Amino acid sequence: MPANLGPEYLAAEAEYRSAQTATEKIAALEKMFATLPKHKGTEKMQADIRRRLSQERREAQKKGSSRALPFYYVPREGAGQVALLGPANSGKSSLVCALTHAHPEVGEFPFTTRVPTPGMMLFENVPIQLIDLPPISAEFTEPWMPQALRQANASVLVVDVNDADDLEEIDLIEADLHDWHLPGPRLLACNKVDTPWGASNYQLLAELFRDRYRTIPVSATTGEGLAEFARAVFELIDVVRVYTKAPGKKAELDKPYVLRRGATVLDAARHVHKDFAERLRFARLYRRDGGHDGMMVERHHAVEDEDILEFHL
Repeated sequence: MPANLGPEYLAAEAEYRSAQTATEKIAALEKMFATLPKHKGTEKMQADIRRRLSQERREAQKKGSSRALPFYYVPREGAGQVALLGPANSGKSSLVCALTHAHPEVGEFPFTTRVPTPGMMLFENVPIQLIDLPPISAEFTEPWMPQALRQANASVLVVDVNDADDLEEIDLIEADLHDWHLPGPRLLACNKVDTPWGASNYQLLAELFRDRYRTIPVSATTGEGLAEFARAVFELIDVVRVYTKAPGKKAELDKPYVLRRGATVLDAARHVHKDFAERLRFARLYRRDGGHDGMMVERHHAVEDEDILEFHL
């Protein structure tokens, strides 16, 4: 059986050949193993890469060299990191392309995505990092998937509304997450609703999973539902936006301070400047809709999304 090595594997192999340090070799070998097609024809190659990895790690430990971060580790950026899970060909990569400036590989064949691909989605004025992950499947799941998911703030399950097999895959994904001791996603993105039977198939899915997920119909092709999806993801990461204003001046509404839900006026003051928190006496609260116009609030008052605070020191 031919190996059918893809461009990602060949690039990782080139990195390994040119690697000068143990950490560079380990990182390249890990990437080679992740992007190597997993089937009977590559069993010897898989074993060889594992052997080389083990050897390089032992050598690195002997020399006391620091270990490189695993290739699947994606540092968090923006207001939160959200991982996209789903069966093969559910359209996760297409969604990331439609919502961000990232360009993950998109293909009609299964397992196109082999490594995590981040992209920054903008919900109004809040950047949120989306991570396109390889599929979770009964056929094959990347062994590093649990570690990549633990890094994310939340996850979204993406399915193809026209693929009946995805129903079984949902049960498999839920079982895997349970075995990995990871929380399940609360949001189900039902992709490809632009197809002839997409809308009716979505209604069936929404009814079937209404007690387990919040469902949203989307189409990465036409853009249908993407605005609602972005808002749902924003709500999923459980943050609030806080703006500030100086006494007698207009509020600065361009770049909010993004805080965890439940944060207080004092927490907001710390984000602006540590001296504000130390010297803060009270704040006046305004809302973009005109409510609570100038109401005085104490330091431990919990802020809500799009509150405007005027600090008094």
